Amino acid sequence: MTVERHGAREAAALALFSIHEEGAWSAQAVDRYAKHLSPRDTALATALVGGVLQHQAMCDWYLTKFSHTRLKKIEPRILDLMRLAVYQMVWMDRIPNSAAINESVELARRLCRGRKQTIGFVNAVLRSVDRQCDDLPRPDCPTKEEYYALEFSHPLWLSTLLCEEYGYKQARLMMQANNQPAPTVLRVNTLRAQTESVLKTLLDAGIKAELHETIPNCITCTGTGSLRELALFRDGAVTVQDGASQMSIWALDPQPGSVMIDCCSAPGGKSFFAAERMNNTGAIRSCDIFDHKLNKIREGAARLGLSILHPALQDASEFVPEWEASADYVLCDVPCSGLGIIRKKPEIRYKDPAELEQLPELQYAILENCARYVKDGGTLVYSTCTILRRENQEIVKRFQKAHPEFELCSFSLPVCEETVDGMITLLPHIHKTDGFFVAKFRKMPYYQ
Repeated sequence: MTVERHGAREAAALALFSIHEEGAWSAQAVDRYAKHLSPRDTALATALVGGVLQHQAMCDWYLTKFSHTRLKKIEPRILDLMRLAVYQMVWMDRIPNSAAINESVELARRLCRGRKQTIGFVNAVLRSVDRQCDDLPRPDCPTKEEYYALEFSHPLWLSTLLCEEYGYKQARLMMQANNQPAPTVLRVNTLRAQTESVLKTLLDAGIKAELHETIPNCITCTGTGSLRELALFRDGAVTVQDGASQMSIWALDPQPGSVMIDCCSAPGGKSFFAAERMNNTGAIRSCDIFDHKLNKIREGAARLGLSILHPALQDASEFVPEWEASADYVLCDVPCSGLGIIRKKPEIRYKDPAELEQLPELQYAILENCARYVKDGGTLVYSTCTILRRENQEIVKRFQKAHPEFELCSFSLPVCEETVDGMITLLPHIHKTDGFFVAKFRKMPYYQ
C-alpha cells in the first residue's frame, strides 16, 4: 500500500461523508479534501467519489447479499467505506481487491474509530464479496422501472418518471448515459484568442484535446489538471462551459450593440458567452439573488475582458418597473431540479423529490415576470438543465396560453441537424451534451 494511494482513498471517503452528511456538491467536496494530492491521485479520488455515487444502489444491493446486518443499522460512515471498497472491486479493473479491502478496513479504524467488532464485520463482508467477485448475483426485479433503478442507481421515483415520459428504451439510455463521465468542454473566448492556436497550446502542454465535433470554437479535453493553473484560463482565452449550457445563447442570438437581461445569471457562463457574441458592445444586466455570486460574475468578466456586464442583485420573480420593455433579449435560465446534469453531479439524483415539486411554480413566476422586460419584437428564451416535462414543456404551454403575444419561433443549434421548431430537450446520449431544455419566443409587436 502506497502513501499516495491511501491519500486518494481517504480523500474520497471524507468527500463522501461530506456529501451525505452536509449535502455538499461532489466536485467541491473532492477539491476540499484532495487539494494536497498529486494530479494522479486527485483523479483517482474524483473517480472513486463519482463511481460510488453513480453505482450506490448496486453497491448496496451487493452488500445486502453478503451482510447479515441490515444496511440501515450500519453506521453511515462505515457503510460509505464499504461502498467504496465494493465499487473498486466490481467496477475498477486496475485496483487489486486486496488493496481496496485493506484500505477500507484501515479507514474504518482511523476515520470512524471503529471498534474491533466493527472492523471485523467490515473485513468479513468485503472478503465475502471478493470471494464471489467473478460470479456475483444479478438482481431479478419484477418491473423494468425497478430494474433500471437498481442497475443504474437512480431512485425508483425518477426511474419511473423517466420511463413514463420517454419510454423504456430512451429512459434506459438516459440513465446509462448519466453514469458515463462527462467530458470537459473549453469554450474559446474569440475576443482574445483563436481556436486553432488554443488547441495547439493545449496539445503542446500534453493535454489530450480535440475540436468539439459540432460546436464552433469549443475544445473537448482530458488531463487538464487544475483548470485554474492553465495560463489559457488565467489569461481569459478559455472558459469551461458544457455545450448544452451554450445552446440557450445560440437560440437567443443576441446581436452587437443590443440590450440583454440574464435573469438568473450566476455563475455567469451564459452572460459571458452572450457578451462575446455581442463583440463586447451593448449592455447585459446579469442578475442573481446572492451578492457573493455576483462577485464571481465580476471576477469572470474581468478575467475574460468583458466590460458590458452589469451585475445586479435582483430576485427574478420580483418586478422592476424601470426595466419594463427595456430589453431586446431576455434569458430566463431558471432554477430547476438539475436532472439533466446528473453525469456531472451524480448526487443530484438523490434529491428529495418532495422539494422538487414546488419548482414549476417558481419557474413560471420567473418566466411570467421577466417576460415583461422584453421589447416589442424582442426575444425571450426559457431554459433549464433538466429533462422533466413539468419543468419544461408544461411551463411553456401554460405561458403560451396566458400570453399569446409571445409566439414560439424556430431556431438553429449546432448540436441539432434540423431546425428546432420552438423548443427542444437535449439529451446526453443523443446530442452529446448535458440534458437541457430550450424554448424561444418572439414578442409580437402591436399584438391585439
